[in-house]
Amino acid sequence: MMSYGVGRFLAEFLTGAYGIMAFFFYEKEMGLPAIYPTVATIIYSIWNAVNDPLIGWITGKKPVLEKYGKRLFWIVLGLVTCSLAFLLIFMVPQALHAHKVAVFIWMVIAVCLYDAAYSLWEVNYQGVFPDKFRSQDIRRKAAVTSTAFGSVGIALGAVLPPLFYHYGDVGSYVTAGLVIAAIGILGSILIIPGVLQRAETTPMSEQMRQEAEPGFVESLKSTVRHREFTILATMLFLYQSACICMTGSVNYVVNGVLGMPAKASTPIFAAMLAGALISVAVWSRVAKKLDNNFLMLVITNFFMAAAAFPMLLCRTQMAFAVFMFLWGLGFGGCWTFIAPAMADVVDSIVLKERRRNEGVIMGVRAFFMRLSYASQGIVFWLCHTLTHYDTSAAGQQTALAQWGITAHIGLVPSLFFLAAALLLLIANPIPADKARANRATLKELGL
Repeated sequence: MMSYGVGRFLAEFLTGAYGIMAFFFYEKEMGLPAIYPTVATIIYSIWNAVNDPLIGWITGKKPVLEKYGKRLFWIVLGLVTCSLAFLLIFMVPQALHAHKVAVFIWMVIAVCLYDAAYSLWEVNYQGVFPDKFRSQDIRRKAAVTSTAFGSVGIALGAVLPPLFYHYGDVGSYVTAGLVIAAIGILGSILIIPGVLQRAETTPMSEQMRQEAEPGFVESLKSTVRHREFTILATMLFLYQSACICMTGSVNYVVNGVLGMPAKASTPIFAAMLAGALISVAVWSRVAKKLDNNFLMLVITNFFMAAAAFPMLLCRTQMAFAVFMFLWGLGFGGCWTFIAPAMADVVDSIVLKERRRNEGVIMGVRAFFMRLSYASQGIVFWLCHTLTHYDTSAAGQQTALAQWGITAHIGLVPSLFFLAAALLLLIANPIPADKARANRATLKELGL
């Protein structure tokens, strides 16, 4: 479970580092108008729409080193290439710096390469969970362990890079990228025990192996037709959009609102990390009593909405740290229940289709979650355009521009979290008693 948790650390670490660095780097450090990185993230999201489910389908059909688990090879390969591709995002050649269109093209290519490699490992990593951890108790324990690692990952992904880059120094971002790439490659070794899978044969699984596998388009249509999946995937998009906006806003807060150096972001993210780690034990106890993964997602999203909104009014480092701590309390809880809730959805789909097809399911899930980068780009572009944000390296932000920054760290994320909570509360995709019944039936069928 600890080794599997390393994967959650890496996912959040890379996502956090990308979220706080990429948009800010291209808008503020490279001097691109906000519309350029926004369009780049939209192109990346369109690429994502095909890339994620297709990779899940291909790697599910073509296992390598299958005796060690059909996903191990793809996870390790994807992690190594993803780490190197992350570095490439910030290695914009000096000759391109004066040409905005050339820098924009570099961003599009680098981000799409990074996303392809990220999808290769993360889609397969997520596909391990429902099959490897099967009972509700085991899933909860594995999720709690992963949440602890993931909480450290998202905080470290935000705290560590600012120690190596400095506002106004483009080359320092490459140094930060090297550090992040090194951690990613090290993680590709530590994750191996957690994603090894035992080879099992049951009458039902043997029958499934002999049946013709559906094609990619058929598998994709089948996945999105399931109501429980589309509801949870939409909730994940809203939740991740809020998280990316919040973490991606901190550089803008430190630079444009507080007027402090990059290292000043460390206490803010450290407060969030403290809240997330403290919350894991608390939320896991509540979860045992309620035994309802989707209800826990509703409660924690409401909590995060309440914690995020006051940041619209914050103007001091201490105030941001306090509310980031409170948000961390909700974040740790929410992330604890995402994997078990997704496993409940996978169980429901497997029971309906009588086959395991986690590759495509997790691929479509990954698309919904990383579509959040487009949300971040659009939100930042609108806020900065409407409030006349100054993209020049030495620019001082007006009071109006500062309101725009605090809107995309506080107000907008709060609305995203609120929408996510209301969606699950109203739709209730899988009641707790149905989830328990599904697990029992799958065990009887040998699935």
